[in-house]
Amino acid sequence: MSALYESDKVLSEYLLFHYGDDHDILPSGGDWPAGMREALNFPVRTASHFAGGRVESGLDLGCAVGRTAFEMSRDCERVVGVDFSQAFIEAAQALQEGESLEYERLEEGNVRTPLVASAPDGVDGSAIEFLQGDAMDLPDSLQGFDRVHAANLLCRLPEPKKLIDRLPSLVKPGGELVLATPCTWLEEFTPKEHWPVTTTLGWLIESLSEDFEMTAQTEESFLIRETARKFQWSSSLVTVWKRR
Repeated sequence: MSALYESDKVLSEYLLFHYGDDHDILPSGGDWPAGMREALNFPVRTASHFAGGRVESGLDLGCAVGRTAFEMSRDCERVVGVDFSQAFIEAAQALQEGESLEYERLEEGNVRTPLVASAPDGVDGSAIEFLQGDAMDLPDSLQGFDRVHAANLLCRLPEPKKLIDRLPSLVKPGGELVLATPCTWLEEFTPKEHWPVTTTLGWLIESLSEDFEMTAQTEESFLIRETARKFQWSSSLVTVWKRR
């Protein structure tokens, strides 16, 4: 896996992506396209694709610095968040314990703006456990969740089929699975022989339909700010599945 996600630069970008206020990402006064504003709060929006009501357990794979796990805890008695990046997990754990994290937003060159990340209001951090781990080699103790979420993870795994094959044991019968992926297959993350042969959607349908019923398909845009004038503005394919 890439060491990219251990750098201070990327950690700051993801703290901003997950916890920054709208005006921290797109300061007022800028002539921002409406689509960029609609792309804010992606880690919150993907969690909203689960059905309503309270359940016992949730799992967030590729949880990064934890915002979606916090959102899932509003309706789950317990949530486990897993990410390969030790830096991301340490940040999520600090926020879970009630700490505020100082970080810097890069404007350009040597110019930076100090910001502070805190856990969202109204969540119980004690209901969440953040673990460093490999989504392709999860411990056997992780199984039978009511809700499983994985956003922007599949196309960053060296062998994504290993996770796909593990999903039936992670989701209990009748449970829900939410997958989001921008389908940006890159050889720096995933060797070409492990890319889907067809479209990502076709691959997911072929791989999951024996154990899951797809109940919804949509798109969710997202926006990661790199500098004051450079953003990653992308769209993720979101599919929602019910375990047979």
